[in-house]
Amino acid sequence: MRLTPSRGLFVAAAVVVGALVAPVVTALQASATEYPSWQDVQRAKGNEQSKKTEVARVQSALQEVQAAAAAKSQAALDASEKADRAEADLASATQAATSLQAQADQATKTADRAQQRAGQLAANLYRDGSSNEMTTRIATAKNPDQLLYQLGALDQLSSTWAGVMDDASVAAKTASSLHAQATRAEDERADLADAAETKASAAKDAEAVANAAVADTQQHSDELYAQLAALKDTTASTEERYELGQRVAAQKAEQQRKREAAARAQAAAAAAPATGTSGSSSGATSGGTGTSYPSTGGVVVDPAGAQAYARSAIGGYGWGSDQFSCLVSLWTQESGWRANALNASSGAYGIPQSLPADKMSAAGADWRTNAATQINWGLAYIKSAYGSPCGAWDHEMSVNPHWY
Repeated sequence: MRLTPSRGLFVAAAVVVGALVAPVVTALQASATEYPSWQDVQRAKGNEQSKKTEVARVQSALQEVQAAAAAKSQAALDASEKADRAEADLASATQAATSLQAQADQATKTADRAQQRAGQLAANLYRDGSSNEMTTRIATAKNPDQLLYQLGALDQLSSTWAGVMDDASVAAKTASSLHAQATRAEDERADLADAAETKASAAKDAEAVANAAVADTQQHSDELYAQLAALKDTTASTEERYELGQRVAAQKAEQQRKREAAARAQAAAAAAPATGTSGSSSGATSGGTGTSYPSTGGVVVDPAGAQAYARSAIGGYGWGSDQFSCLVSLWTQESGWRANALNASSGAYGIPQSLPADKMSAAGADWRTNAATQINWGLAYIKSAYGSPCGAWDHEMSVNPHWY
């Protein structure tokens, strides 16, 4: 898929995958949000105070519908990650069960060979079935040297017999133990297979709900941005970009507030180590470790296409090719420019590694699946937090572990 914006430079198009069943759509239509009408907008334009009130009402409706869609998209992302983890657990359990079964089968063959050897030795020792041939020969021997030789041979045979029986016993016990382990492993594998199937089904359902919410939200968002533009005598694309900038700035301020609170908590913990507890700062983005790539339906993973889109978008911020090279380095380290990159430990997601992931809903309801929407949010975040991609990259490399 070519990464191009469909509603202006800084708001990306929705990605809706598959046919959505009627019950899902019906549930979404039963929203409690009251959307302003065009009649309301036209009436408000004639009075400055009424206009301000209507602008606030439209903005509130925008935030409400976008928040509802963001929650559903986050639920879909979480369900997808759980389904992938369950599938990985199942694969590991299947491998373990297969390996144990192979070991058990091999141990059974070893035990069978040991038993056969014991049987053959017993047949040689008691060939006539009623008397010990060796004992008879020893008892009737007339030559002392022959007697000593035959006594030694009998002792050697007895030792061999005892060793063969011990081997057969150990092999039988080993085979029995391995078969018991293989049975337990197969039971665990079957349980994990059921769990994986359940989680895969839940992920599919959550994805359908999220896709329907995205479609519904973007339909309303288009109209609401158009209403804002009419109230302010601007354009919808201008309002979209302005709202994105405002929301990202608010997110950055909230991030800073949390970081300062965490720093105060850490200082308090250091001052009273016996009773205090240490806090942790949650950044807006985090590279971290343990990156996975959930099988999120609808995501087109196209690093080259994502970079091409980003190159076309940075001009809107007045940045040139020097800043683009910093941006390439930054997001290559953070996510490899993969739209489905997920940090399993922190929950940071997407090309810019937004933390939490649903912060990107400020740029569009399709943040879970659309690389362009992720990039739009990431550029706005970089502008607000660091001024430029090179500023963000400098910060990234100045801290360990790296983050920006």
